[in-house]
Amino acid sequence: MATYTRNVVTTVAYLIGIRKNILQNTYADEIENLELLFSDRNATVIRYLCKLRTALMMNFKKTDTEMKYNLTNIDKLEWFDRENIAQLEKWGFQIVKPNYTSSKYAELINRLISENIAYCRELFPEWLNWEYVKDLFIIPKFTQPNVMKAEFAKYMANTQWYPFQQYIHWNPKDCGGMLMNDKKFFNVLYEQHGDIFISKSNYSDADDEVKERIYRFIENSESVEIVVDCENSNSFKLCGVLTSLDSAMVGKIKKLILFDDIHTNPGWELVEKFVKLPVEHILVERVKEQKSLVDIKMTACVCGEHYKNNISSFILVSSDSDFWGLISSLPDAKFMMMFEYSKIGEAIKKTLSEHQIFYCAIDDFYMGRIDEFKRFVLFHLLKKYLPDIFKYNGRELVSRLYEEARINADQSEQNNFYKKYIQTLRFVADDNGDMRLELSK
Repeated sequence: MATYTRNVVTTVAYLIGIRKNILQNTYADEIENLELLFSDRNATVIRYLCKLRTALMMNFKKTDTEMKYNLTNIDKLEWFDRENIAQLEKWGFQIVKPNYTSSKYAELINRLISENIAYCRELFPEWLNWEYVKDLFIIPKFTQPNVMKAEFAKYMANTQWYPFQQYIHWNPKDCGGMLMNDKKFFNVLYEQHGDIFISKSNYSDADDEVKERIYRFIENSESVEIVVDCENSNSFKLCGVLTSLDSAMVGKIKKLILFDDIHTNPGWELVEKFVKLPVEHILVERVKEQKSLVDIKMTACVCGEHYKNNISSFILVSSDSDFWGLISSLPDAKFMMMFEYSKIGEAIKKTLSEHQIFYCAIDDFYMGRIDEFKRFVLFHLLKKYLPDIFKYNGRELVSRLYEEARINADQSEQNNFYKKYIQTLRFVADDNGDMRLELSK
């Protein structure tokens, strides 16, 4: 079974104000992520404001009574976290106001959340629809009459359906725990907006048994190299594999050898900047345009690495059944194979199983950590268009970039890229007065 990731739900749980001890117990597998969040000022500002908003909603009338009849402000009331209020004020947010009512505090807190939630955009991956995430925190038209009254009534009538009873802006329902894992959260979040989240690789990872088999293969080998047939593999998926595996295990691999062709994914030439392995990138020339020599060169290289450099084991990344000839001709070497579901046939899988050679699909590994790599490839492609960029429609150009990079992305992800990088292109003049367009990264 696949393993569902929980890094996004951990971030959401932190931001909406779930208590620290509950966070640490519920998301114990995300402790490093939590430590980063606790040290992030922008995230903590939103966390403290959300905690204040929930406390106010749960004690709305009682807060009003205390302020009106006992002249006790919110920094003195036990149901508000006084340390959080004090810290917000140290950071320059004037929280405690004289002669305020609960309604005025609700407006103040909602305004501060609306003004500061954008600073948390970088905490979420670019492929996740930020507008949907932002909607969990912002109450639209909160200054208009009866809007907050309706939200208060909805919350109080359905408190059990709010995650850990913390207020969020949504249509509450029993969904079996929306913050249980990223799959559940993405499905609920998109459903709330009449949409469907379809990218399984952004919430699913290969199961523990598959990873353990890979680790055992590495540990039981004297030396290991990864050899990639770039014609029959996806650079983004391979990066997903390498970022999903334990870094200490990946560090035991001697080298990543890429056998590339001029017609393959442009990401291959940039892989070495993002993997923590020595990379040998071999661009195989074609004698005839219609005939690739990648498989022949790759076979010759593996034989040379085994006999000349004493490499005992190889992880072959390819979906080409022709490599069974290579595997069967080196009985003293150990092999495992990684492939893509859409390119592999049942016959080669059956043959590998019959000879007890472990194989797995690179499609099964988590792709959510490779945003930086995808962005780097897109920037690399974009730069060649900058001198003549005014010839293109911006949105059509983004679509072309994703197509050239061979990145499968929905319209939301492409829209995010357009708004963040195309709309923010700027002119820069050097000391000589020469102008150029520059990316805002």
